[in-house]
Amino acid sequence: MTPLARLLAARIAADGPISVADYMAECLLHPTHGYYTTRDPFGAAGDFTTAPEISQMFGELFGLALAQAWLDQGAPARFTLAELGPGRGTLMADILRATRGVPGFHAAAEVVLVEASPVLRSVQGQTLATAGFAAPRWLDGAEDLPEQPLFLMANEFFDALPIRQFQRDAAGWRERLIGLRGGVLAFGLSDHLPVPDLPAFQDAQPGQIVEVCPMALPVMSVISDRVQRFGGGGFVVDYGGWRSCGDTLQALRAHSFDDVLAHPGEADLTAHVDFEALAMAVPAQAYATQGAVLGRLGIEARAAALAQRLTGKALQSHLAAHRRLTNQAEMGTLFKVLAVYPAGAPLPPGMM
Repeated sequence: MTPLARLLAARIAADGPISVADYMAECLLHPTHGYYTTRDPFGAAGDFTTAPEISQMFGELFGLALAQAWLDQGAPARFTLAELGPGRGTLMADILRATRGVPGFHAAAEVVLVEASPVLRSVQGQTLATAGFAAPRWLDGAEDLPEQPLFLMANEFFDALPIRQFQRDAAGWRERLIGLRGGVLAFGLSDHLPVPDLPAFQDAQPGQIVEVCPMALPVMSVISDRVQRFGGGGFVVDYGGWRSCGDTLQALRAHSFDDVLAHPGEADLTAHVDFEALAMAVPAQAYATQGAVLGRLGIEARAAALAQRLTGKALQSHLAAHRRLTNQAEMGTLFKVLAVYPAGAPLPPGMM
């Protein structure tokens, strides 16, 4: 048992089973044993690799798309350039580097990173400093975003928010809980209970699992509020689909899938994002696959330009990164993009 597993087992023995959401929150953010609070999980030395770590093209293209949206809305003289869940800071560094040549963009931007982990805040600050940029402003939550125009990226942020799972049987719905069996963490089911009035529950069949992310809608509501009131826009990029269906909770440890209950606090836990639920909080939005959006933003031309300077293993790595980001068999279709923008404003670049 991991140290956190022992704490959770003692809690369950004393108070009863906990929800999947409670389990995820403890595993990821426990102050002493939480996965994100105790380590840098990104890159080859960590447990997983995100798109910005795969290739600079990802951040460059989305950065230029945000800058074009800023220009399309009259280039407001002061705005928030924000990222939710900024990992190592690589994406923001790429955005800032790519937009250096956009007149007035950096002078108007207040760079804000929404990050709860002290370990990752330190890494992010070092990444930006190494790239030649000033320290950002850090916030604990999206609710603290300034009340001014907001241009935002959220890449693989929503997949790490805790979810609740509900399973249908012939008599109704039960919540999937985590209890003890033989002293070991194990899944079980609650008594029957009412469920949220959401589209995903209406068509489900007996035996099917539906996932709900209680924290997602409040975050999206804050983003929508800032964008609709003050202008701006943003891109939510994550893996998932238009409607929640099935058990998508997964654990990653050392770049391999792991049993969800095997190593609490020592493995990353995520679930597929229900983009339909996110879109419900946003009056104006557009939805497409990551591969399609990157294609419209010009990744083919950018990849070709970068390839001209490369040879040998560096060239092969670059070509592999391009495929990984855009190919239907890899991230191109599994990952989706939800663009948020003010009602009546032009569609953000890449979403046409």
